[in-house]
Amino acid sequence: MNASELQSILRGEIATLMEDAHGSSENFGLDATEGQPYVVMVVGVNGAGKTTTIGKLAAQLGKAGRKVWIGAADTFRAAAIDQLQVWADRAGATMIRQQMGSDPASVAFDTLTSATKIRNVMGKVIPGAPHEVMLVLDGSTGQNAFEQAKQFTQATQVTSLTITKLDGTAKGGVVIGISDQFRIPVRYIGIGEGIDQLRIFDRKEFVNALFGHEKN
Repeated sequence: MNASELQSILRGEIATLMEDAHGSSENFGLDATEGQPYVVMVVGVNGAGKTTTIGKLAAQLGKAGRKVWIGAADTFRAAAIDQLQVWADRAGATMIRQQMGSDPASVAFDTLTSATKIRNVMGKVIPGAPHEVMLVLDGSTGQNAFEQAKQFTQATQVTSLTITKLDGTAKGGVVIGISDQFRIPVRYIGIGEGIDQLRIFDRKEFVNALFGHEKN
């Protein structure tokens, strides 16, 4: 078996693994029941790219005609809240914030009740929320990203991943291990700081980034 044949086999195996682990992200947040909020809780370590991911996602959903509320639940870092406000303003989203040191659960409650009052959906309680728990991982950190996935999946029911700081390269090879170990779908990848630089994860493009495009 030559190198080309081996690479072809690896391509196929990885593509199959990714297909098994990942559902479609094309309608993420857009197929919720009409008139009812779709709640996404974003988690991750400091510096992973949560704030920029939230801003980019809010912008995408806003362009698709959805009204977006952002709750600043990281109440112990003033700079993080201020940065999130900037992104919310850029995305045209409504941001809910409280005083520094507030209970993050209280911020989440205020955010949901604000959205439900405007939508007039079932008062203060949204059944099934959060509908998505998105873990944001820095794709440039390699094995550390795998360890973060392990810790967060033990702490909460993570339902999707966003891999940031890929910058159009194949730094996110750790996604293969995470997909195989945790069976969590990758929804998005972040490839830059621009508000439009959040892309739906495409497993075929991912494999091509790892190996280069196949030659016909």
